[in-house]
Amino acid sequence: MEFVLEIIGTIAFAISGAAVAVEKKMDIFGVAILGMTTAVGGGVVRDILLGTVPPAAFQKPVYALVAVAVSLVVFIPAIGQRIKSDNPVLLVMDTLGLAVFTAVGTRAGIPYSNTFLALFVGVVTGVGGGVIRDLFAGNRPYIFIKHFYACASLAGSVVMVVLWPFGEKTAMIAGILVIITLRLLAAKFRWSLPKAK
Repeated sequence: MEFVLEIIGTIAFAISGAAVAVEKKMDIFGVAILGMTTAVGGGVVRDILLGTVPPAAFQKPVYALVAVAVSLVVFIPAIGQRIKSDNPVLLVMDTLGLAVFTAVGTRAGIPYSNTFLALFVGVVTGVGGGVIRDLFAGNRPYIFIKHFYACASLAGSVVMVVLWPFGEKTAMIAGILVIITLRLLAAKFRWSLPKAK
């Protein structure tokens, strides 16, 4: 189940990263790199935090290769030009990637029997690739300015930790559904945290 979820998250985040690169008019190499780093960046940070070296993205390059392949498809003008930052498809892809990778990251942290660690690596795995994408693209990181992004990740991670005693699959599905629901509702109703003035 985890492999399937990670492939879904990889595809979703690769589309998100490559779309930003296309919008920034990067060349084909830039599109591939931004798509790949968005897809695997959070997992790399998680693995370094947990002492898994080399990170899984390098031990099993299938994720990076899938991300590059998806990014190259997005580079095709007929496809890439249709996926703009305000496109609902991009919102859904970014939300799906956030939900899946938060769940996978939280699952990786739970065996350490440290709730704070599990929540932290869950959120870092979920948002890390997007932060790297935004920094590489020269944008202010999405998590600090857009509606309820990292908070949705944290809420889903908390749900997973609370439901973990009832089974891994139940906890992961519940966490993913909470994140997707909160992100889509936040986008629809423009929920956001108070901003500095």
